Formats: sequence, structure tokens, C-alpha cells
Amino acid sequence: MTAVEPQLPPETLTRTPDPLEVGTTATVAEKGHSRIPWRFLGGRAAFYLFTLWAAITINFFLPRLMKGDAVDQYLARNRNVSPEAADALRALLGLDSDKSLIEQYFEYWGLLLRGDLGVSLLHGLRPVTEVIAGALPWTIGLVGFATIVSFLIGTIGGAIVGWRRGSRLDGLIPLTTFLSTIPYFWLGLLAIALFSVNLKWFPIGKAYGVGVVPEWSPEFIGEVIHHGTLPAVTIIIASLGGWMLGMRNMMLTVLDEDYITVAQAKGMPNRRVLWRYAARNAVLPQIQSFALSIGFIVGGTIVMEMVFSYPGVGKLLLDATNAKDYALMQGVFLVITLSVLIANVLADVAYAFLDPRTRQTEA
Repeated sequence: MTAVEPQLPPETLTRTPDPLEVGTTATVAEKGHSRIPWRFLGGRAAFYLFTLWAAITINFFLPRLMKGDAVDQYLARNRNVSPEAADALRALLGLDSDKSLIEQYFEYWGLLLRGDLGVSLLHGLRPVTEVIAGALPWTIGLVGFATIVSFLIGTIGGAIVGWRRGSRLDGLIPLTTFLSTIPYFWLGLLAIALFSVNLKWFPIGKAYGVGVVPEWSPEFIGEVIHHGTLPAVTIIIASLGGWMLGMRNMMLTVLDEDYITVAQAKGMPNRRVLWRYAARNAVLPQIQSFALSIGFIVGGTIVMEMVFSYPGVGKLLLDATNAKDYALMQGVFLVITLSVLIANVLADVAYAFLDPRTRQTEA
């Protein structure tokens, strides 16, 4: 009699995982088995809240550790201010000597929660929020656009160069790296000398021409684009090498993984292997670096804004530091800190979206 092989029940049968879906960010957790990593999310939230508290605390104490205060610097430039007016300015800026440092600290927190960043002595006692709001769009529009374009070109170009390693495209890496090593102010001055002074293709500086009234019109927008092209291109050239080199090196590491070999052995199109598996895994470290770059966009590029006389947050911070305008300095530092923290939170979300394994981690 022939022995009959026992049949396993259907519910005990398990699907053999595809080698391409194991250990890659293309892995999709089966429905019903993914869990929300509450411990991980809680830990990250606590970390960011602590970082925010520490940054605000340092932001409060640091100017007060400097010699003198904003009113002393103001009185040095304006000799005709009476002592009563000076005391009123100190009270207005939260520097009243009748209050202890702890009382000033809690008062500072109260003002922050109400959205009051104080007034700027450098700008005629205008609210700091108004001063920063006037400079912020220029920095975000210029530096933000240049950073995003540089990241996209460098990441896509680095992926292609890494995929075609050993070809002539490898020559782009030392070229872009060399351009990144040139001091930024020197690169900006060379661009001004060549394209503004000699060729006269672009203006020397400023965000728009003298006498032009800012308004939402095609003429003014064209004026802004014309003035911003040269500094934007300079930023892109100066930062392109880092993005391309980083992506290219990560691609070389990923291409040696087994799932890439299996994908090619199964006859998948090279384009799908490149973008669906190799580039998607190699781009993950770039996300964290890009988040930091996005956060520091708000701070602007001080050297760039100084070279091109661009009215952004970087130049605003430089002017506030030179004038010892502590309220404006604190406001700019606070906005930069918040932007960096928000950018890191968004990077964590993007990282979890690109790498589903992070969503299955409990700690």
C-alpha cells in the first residue's frame, strides 16, 4: 500500500517571502500586523520638547551674559536720551534691574506664549515679529529655492553616477567637489565680477532695483527673479558637490546588497531596479541632511546676503549683532531654532514613510 502524504491545513501554509521584499525599504507590512510605535513617537516628542526648552532658555540667558545691554549700546549712539527714557526702554525690553533674573525669565516665557518677541531698537522700536516677517520671505524664497534645487539635482545626479560607476560620469564628482571647496564669499565675488561687472547680465546686488515699489505685479516679480538669479545659482553650485558625493557613495554601498543582485537576476528593468530599490534605500541618509538644510534655510546664508546685499534674515541677524540689538537677536535665534526642530520632525515622518521598518519599531 502506498503511503499518503499528509495534507497541511490551508491556514498553516505560509507564503515564502520574495527576496526583493526582505530588508529593503520597499517592504510593506501586511495589513493587520503593523503597530503604531507609541514608545518611539513619545520618545521623539519628549526629545524635541526638551530641546525646545533648552534652546529658549539659552536664548534668554546668552544676551544677558554679555557685557552691557541693548540700552547701553543705544545710549552710546544717541547721547540726547534722558535717564528716565533709558529706564523706560529697559522696562520695555525686559531688562528692568528691579526684577530678578528668574522673574525676567518667567516674564520672557509669558511674552513668548503671547507671541510677543519685544521691540527692535535698530528699527525704531518696531515689533521684532514685524521686522522678522519682513525679511523672512526673501530668505525662504531665495535660499529655500536654491537648497531644494541643489538637493534634487545632487541626489538624482549622484544616483545616476553611482549606478553607472566607472563611466565618464564619475568625472562630475571631483568637479562638483572642487567647486564646493571654494570659499563661498570668493565664489560670490567672482560671479559678481564676471556676470555683473563685465558681462552686465545680472545686477550687482539687492533684491530689486532702486526706486522700484514692491507689489504683486509681473514687472516686480521679474525684477526679483532677475536680482535673485545670480545668488541662487551661486548657492546651488556651492552646495551641489556635497549632495552628489553623498548620494553616489550610498549608491555604491546599496548596489552590493543581495536584493539588488536578485532583482537584476530576475530580469527586472534597470530603471525599476535603480529607482525602486537602489535609490530609495540610498536616499535615506540624505533625508536627515536635507532636513537640517531646510531648517537652516530660515537662518539664511549670512555671507551670501552680505556679499549680494540681500535683505534676508541672515543680513538681519548680522546687523542686529553689530548693533547689539538683543531683542532682535533673540527673535531671529528663536525662529531659526523652531524651523530646525520642525524640519527634523518632518524628516522623521518622511523617514518613516520611506522606510516602513521604522513604523514597526517599538523603541
